[in-house]
Amino acid sequence: MNKEITAKKSKKKDSKFIKKIKQHMYQWHRVIGLITIIPVIFWTLSGLMHPFMAHFFKPEIAHDKIEQQIIPKNQLKFSIQEVLKQNFIKDFKNFRIVQFNNSTYYQVKMIAGDLLYFDTSNAKKIENGDQKYAEWLSRYFLDDQKSALKNSEIVTEFTSQYKYVNRYLPVYKFTFDREDEMQVYVETSSGKLATFNPASRQWFIWFFDTFHNWSFVDAISNNSVRIITMIFLLSIIGFSALSGILIYGLLWKQFKKTDSVQPKKGLRKYHRQIGIWVSLFTLTFAFSGAYHATTKWSPYTLSQMVYEPTFSTKEIPRANNKLDLDWSRFQNMSIITLNDTTYYRCQLAEKETKRHKKPKLDSKWNKKDDKKSEVVYINATTNKIAPNLDLEYAEFLAYYFTDGAPKASCCEMIDTSEDDSEPSFENIKLLESKVLTDFESREYGFVNKRLPVIKLAYDTPEKTTYFIETSTSRLAAVVKNADKVEGYSFAILHKFLFMDWAGKNIRDLTMVLAALTILIVSILGFILFLKK
Repeated sequence: MNKEITAKKSKKKDSKFIKKIKQHMYQWHRVIGLITIIPVIFWTLSGLMHPFMAHFFKPEIAHDKIEQQIIPKNQLKFSIQEVLKQNFIKDFKNFRIVQFNNSTYYQVKMIAGDLLYFDTSNAKKIENGDQKYAEWLSRYFLDDQKSALKNSEIVTEFTSQYKYVNRYLPVYKFTFDREDEMQVYVETSSGKLATFNPASRQWFIWFFDTFHNWSFVDAISNNSVRIITMIFLLSIIGFSALSGILIYGLLWKQFKKTDSVQPKKGLRKYHRQIGIWVSLFTLTFAFSGAYHATTKWSPYTLSQMVYEPTFSTKEIPRANNKLDLDWSRFQNMSIITLNDTTYYRCQLAEKETKRHKKPKLDSKWNKKDDKKSEVVYINATTNKIAPNLDLEYAEFLAYYFTDGAPKASCCEMIDTSEDDSEPSFENIKLLESKVLTDFESREYGFVNKRLPVIKLAYDTPEKTTYFIETSTSRLAAVVKNADKVEGYSFAILHKFLFMDWAGKNIRDLTMVLAALTILIVSILGFILFLKK
């Protein structure tokens, strides 16, 4: 008898407690929904557009890169030493060979950073060489020699239209007088296509940057305020999804009994049923988005991470057109300094053997069969080949970009000055080193742009991995455990990496449907509030 009375009291107490929670939770859920309705609409609409523009309606270009060609030795009539001497150049940063408009040129990078061009057949400088080469590149990539130029400019920092994801700086931006108002960005120092944007993509970039990345907050305040605002609202959206799951899912039966005015049909029913299904997607989008936003505090400095010592002509006594190498495979060259010695870094076409010789297929069907190159280092004084120097040079660059580098503004991205938990860099064990010629993994994907690179994985507490582009002496990427965790979080929870097994079309379609249902649930909830 006493047990039954106690049970009834307990049940009655629980009912009051649940009723009280329900009353407040409904209020919280409605208030949170109202606060976040505009941000949710912004994020879902712009999120909906991303798979459409990035995959389903992705613009195409005739050529996405320049195929490396064999440069005959007889085209290098004048050596780089003779060219520099005739043009009264004593000091410079580097040089390489470029071919355009049926001529071959030395591209020389000066101390100030400007690029000069000298004809290898007569050693004469061509006026406005960099501008001419940039236009030639853009027209080659477009396969358009007829359209007039509407505008050209040099881009030295990332903008709302030229985002950090493009990596290369500085670049030339060309706008062509065509129906699609095509804009092409090229990097002349490497001859690379940075990106290309027709009018439709320009509009999409503006829309996505404004309503997904909230660049309008930057315009009225600063980056920190933007990030704090986004994290705050994403956290509220996460709480809204959790409260929705709690109200309409886990405790619905108990809440329903105490809600005498709750209709069983209509908008409320659909809001509840659809909301439960999409709450998980809401949580994944909100959590991964907020987590990703936390990585945006620091300014982007990767484009400045380059090793560019000054060379004098006397440091390269051996003429570059008289080097002891296989000229039948010669593609390009530059110079580097390592251990107080100057070397020519020569790029040669990979040797073909009869056993492994591949048939020459049309490029349309052979996009993945890129021709590989071999790198050879030759002592600029002795004319002797230095074996395995590419890996040694990559290790030196990794050391330079950490505790071996002067802590200038360009090298603050990896700050080791206050981190005593890691041993001196030169004493750290190298766990893995290999040359990457393809974007073969999530760790170093297409977003990193630069290839080929050397991967150097070190035995540090954070398992730091460097990706070095030795051809330009640049740091292409640096990845630590924390970066991997955030990267996989964003890839799996925000970009639906878990759907890769079904193919990109199905994965992107799933993302579109998820964002669309979140938008529908939010609008249904807002309509319910207005009706009430």
